[in-house]
Amino acid sequence: MDSMKILFFDIDGTLWNWKNEIPESTRKAVRLARKKGNLAFINSGRSRAFIQNKELLGIGFDGIISGCGTLIELDGKVIYEHEISGEKAERIVSGVRRHGWKPVLEGREYLYMDFEEEFADDWYGRKLKRELGSRLKSIAGEWGKWRMQKLSCNIRGAEREACREEFGDEYDFIMHDLDVCELVPKPHSKGTGIKHICELLNVPLTSTYAFGDSVNDMEMLKTAGTAIVMGSGGDAAKDAADYITTPQEDDGIWNACVHFGLL
Repeated sequence: MDSMKILFFDIDGTLWNWKNEIPESTRKAVRLARKKGNLAFINSGRSRAFIQNKELLGIGFDGIISGCGTLIELDGKVIYEHEISGEKAERIVSGVRRHGWKPVLEGREYLYMDFEEEFADDWYGRKLKRELGSRLKSIAGEWGKWRMQKLSCNIRGAEREACREEFGDEYDFIMHDLDVCELVPKPHSKGTGIKHICELLNVPLTSTYAFGDSVNDMEMLKTAGTAIVMGSGGDAAKDAADYITTPQEDDGIWNACVHFGLL
C-alpha cells in the first residue's frame, strides 16, 4: 500500500452544491479513499455549529476543521480551539456595525445574528434561520455572552476600506462576490488547520490533497501538497489549482481521486 495521504474537503460548492445536494460518487470516493488507508477531513469556513447535516457527516470523515482553522477535531475530539471573547468580541461587533456591516457571529455551538433588524430581507439570513433552528441566537439577546470563532458580514452598500483599515491587523478579510466578507482572527486559516493536522500526525504536507472551489479556499489550496479545484469553481481558486477537475455535480471529487490514484 502506498503511504497514507490526507484529503481535505471544502463543503459549499465542493462536497455539495447550493441546494445541499451531494453526488453519490462523492460519498463513494471519500469512503473508498479511507478504505485504502487515507484520511479524510472536512475543511470549512463554516463554524462547527453550522456543520450538523446528518447526510453530510454520514459520509464518514476522520475529522473536521471548521471556522477557517479556529476549531479542529480529530476522531470526534476537539484538539484545538480559538475563541474571540470578552472585550475583543464586543469591539469587533460594535466596530463592523459602525461601518454599516451586518454581522453573523459564528461559534462552536451557535450562530448569532439579529434577524429582524438586519437580515429579514437577506436570502442567506433566511437560510440560516431555516437550517439552524435552535442553534441560531440573537446577538442583542446574548450580548457579551457569545462564544464565537469568527464572523461573517453582509456589506452590501456599506463602506469597506475604513473597516479593513481599522481591524486589518487583527483579522484577515475574505471578500466574496455576493457582498459578503468573512473576518477570521489572525493567523488562522484553512491552511493553518492543515498544518496543525500534519504536525500532529507527522505527515508531510506533500502528502495532502485539498479540494475546493472558491476564494475562501485559497490558503488551503496554497498549503496542501496538491490543490484540486472543481470545474464549477471561481477563477481565483482555479488560478491556484494544480488540477482542475470536472464540476462538483459532474463527479468532480470522484474524477480527481481517480486521477491521483487515491481510491
